[in-house]
Amino acid sequence: MFIKIGLFAYLIDRFFGEFLSQKHPVVYMGEYIKWFEENYYKDSVKRGAVLTFSLIALVFLFSHSITIYIDYMSNIYVQTLLFSIIASTTISSKMLYDSIKDIIDNPQNIKYLVSRDTKYLSPSEINKATIESYAENLSDGVIAPLFYLVLFGIDGAFVYKAINTLDSMVGYRNKRYEKFGKVSAILDDIANYIPSRITAVLIAILMGSKKALIHFYRYGRKHDSPNAGLPISSMALAIGVKLGGDTFYFGKLKKKAHFGDGRVEIKKDDILKALSFQIWLDGFVVLFLSIIILLT
Repeated sequence: MFIKIGLFAYLIDRFFGEFLSQKHPVVYMGEYIKWFEENYYKDSVKRGAVLTFSLIALVFLFSHSITIYIDYMSNIYVQTLLFSIIASTTISSKMLYDSIKDIIDNPQNIKYLVSRDTKYLSPSEINKATIESYAENLSDGVIAPLFYLVLFGIDGAFVYKAINTLDSMVGYRNKRYEKFGKVSAILDDIANYIPSRITAVLIAILMGSKKALIHFYRYGRKHDSPNAGLPISSMALAIGVKLGGDTFYFGKLKKKAHFGDGRVEIKKDDILKALSFQIWLDGFVVLFLSIIILLT
């Protein structure tokens, strides 16, 4: 049943995106993290661990309660529909695609997608940041939640979103979060280990790049994260550009490796090349999950 829910959830997200009139579940997770930090922050690994596991527990209890309630419904078709609608909120394929495509006409909106300093970015640097964000978030926002949804149902997908949200808010290696966000960052690395590699391989195969398939790990392992650099490198190699490089964060220059060996000057057409992966991904997900459903 999880595989069928995964297929329908993916299709619902691709057609309708974030259609909920109420606040998105991730927003509630973020609000809890902010509340906990404002009231109980301490420069301590243990205090950060309390935040991490308390949010995961709350999210699991909430999602599992919904699961139990829906399971009481006798009509299997109603159950599948409701589970699929709820599960679609964990997948961000349409929102990611639309946000990335919007940068082509509205480059100033890059500030909403990345954490780096964006005020003085050149057009090429904006395009580079856009493609990097797309490749990395294909794993975090699409492949990973779908992976955990298919394996563990909505409990798995929502717990993953909790871990990913924690990492995005407190999983930084700076003075404030080095200890407080340590457990969140480690869990996020673990949770994304397999999905990031699946994403990198899919990018290489579906975009027909033997070079990306062979070399994405060689470049990707240079990233500070054990996961983020892999889909970024695969995308860079697949479309023939060089991503990464030194970047300013909060006014300070951070030395970063390069990913790929193509052109340094990144154009808007390169964003469109990266986005062309979406149609191949859609076809693969639908076909792959449909075949599994038919065989089981």
